[in-house]
Amino acid sequence: MGVLNVTPDSFSDGGRAFEADAAVAHGFALLEQGADIVDVGGESTRPGAARPSAEEELRRVLPVVRELAAAGAVVSVDTMRAEVAARALDAGARLVNDVSGGLADPAMLPLMARAGLPYVLMHWRGHSADMQANARYDDVVTDVRDELRLRIEAALEAGIAPGSLIVDPGLGFAKEPEHNWELLGRLAEVGALGRPVLVGASRKSFLGALLADGTTGRPRPAPQRDAATTAVSVLAAAQGVWCLRVHDVASTLDAVRVTARWGAEAGRGRAAQAR
Repeated sequence: MGVLNVTPDSFSDGGRAFEADAAVAHGFALLEQGADIVDVGGESTRPGAARPSAEEELRRVLPVVRELAAAGAVVSVDTMRAEVAARALDAGARLVNDVSGGLADPAMLPLMARAGLPYVLMHWRGHSADMQANARYDDVVTDVRDELRLRIEAALEAGIAPGSLIVDPGLGFAKEPEHNWELLGRLAEVGALGRPVLVGASRKSFLGALLADGTTGRPRPAPQRDAATTAVSVLAAAQGVWCLRVHDVASTLDAVRVTARWGAEAGRGRAAQAR
């Protein structure tokens, strides 16, 4: 899943593809790099970000979704608003990536039940302006898993088909760096929910903190975190995640292909030993 931020203030690439023409061109570039899905978002969800109005979010995303979908791309819309999701689906989007897991807008789950399309439920504890105040857990993996289970139950009760649900542990959302690492190390426990898992670690601040300059202590800048993202992608792919949401598609695709081939050989080796 290639990230396409149509925003002026996203943490990694805000403003790069803010205007529709630039955003569409970047979407096609992600597809050329091998993205299976282009994830179009018009609201920055970096810590501390202010929300745009619904009208502004629609202005940002609809022309981009419409043009990419018309060209045959599989487009997802990254939004917490049911109105934006509905309009994007009408414009050709085929998946909704809701970082609030249906909590930000009570109309979202009924909409997705009617749409019958794939829906990503992310673990969420509030909007970007104050979410980091909620980064308190007894055991982050257990708590995230249990809270995601509640969102799955709410989605099923709303009429969303079980096969349409995808879960995302929400790396970086109301999480301190150590929380993100614990979640990555125990991804199998998130997978135990029985739903496909989406992982979005790309260029996030916990990678920047890990790679901080040894002299100044300054975190590695976001655009220089792609190699670390690729490493996370390899490890997540080896654990069987459904999808990786990334900025640099080409390196991630190479890493996933290598991981798949390695896994196939390892499987054949185990089968041979068992004979």
